[in-house]
Amino acid sequence: MSTMKYVQLEPQSDIAIIRINRPEALNAINTDVIAELSRTIDIVSVDDSIKAIIITGAGERSFCAGADIAYMANIDPLKAEKYASSAQTVLNKIERLEKPVIAAINGFALGGGCELAMVCDIRIASSNAKIGQPEVTIGIPPGWGGTQRLSRIVGPAKAKELIFTGKMITAHEAAEIGLINKVVDLEPNDQLPPPSQKNDDASKEKERSIEIAKLLNRKLLTECMALSKEITKNGFTAVKTSKMLINRGVETDIDTGLRLEIYGWALCFAHEDRHKMMSAFLSKGKK
Repeated sequence: MSTMKYVQLEPQSDIAIIRINRPEALNAINTDVIAELSRTIDIVSVDDSIKAIIITGAGERSFCAGADIAYMANIDPLKAEKYASSAQTVLNKIERLEKPVIAAINGFALGGGCELAMVCDIRIASSNAKIGQPEVTIGIPPGWGGTQRLSRIVGPAKAKELIFTGKMITAHEAAEIGLINKVVDLEPNDQLPPPSQKNDDASKEKERSIEIAKLLNRKLLTECMALSKEITKNGFTAVKTSKMLINRGVETDIDTGLRLEIYGWALCFAHEDRHKMMSAFLSKGKK
């Protein structure tokens, strides 16, 4: 585990969990978080033993509540430009990382938190997650990629609705519009803590809700780890190349994208893991 103050790095075999660790501020991203997150991404990008990354937030209440409003309240346009530029730089770095990145959205993913989730390749949310771009409610537009990436993911009309109103939507609503891939719910067979017997026992009910949130968070991370393992068992070069081709392809015309696909496909034939995996497949078929 890393020793940084606000960003924890937890390698687990060939998967790394990156956790934003400011639970007292709902994991809001200040300038220190930006710097530490940037360093953490640099570490995982050069570590060949890491094949997939999960990004999440500390605690159960929030994935990331976005930019630090206490910091933004009194800065001038020049400092605002620098803040947004540094945030966009680290988010772009995550998006362009060769390795697949999964967002484990536990709780609030608002403003910069939604923008952080959108640069991840796959987004999985717990059923108690709330997602949105509420910047207009405090007098600014999204500034960390929200106006660009949200419209590319859900379409311009839905992006405008969410950004113009600043409303939060539930995890299930986000799944319906294609903003997240999957929602993790509690099931009847999950070991839930029993409800309080007394209606007026507010403290026990609060404890129960905390325990339920912890259980949901554990299920979320288990789901993300299982998906990561499904990915890492495949050819690493093939996965990295596929990510690059998809990212490049959505920003270009179909003919250029298809030509890039041919080059990426052919280059993978130079890698030893491709030969081993094809040979193993053929051997298995002969048994």
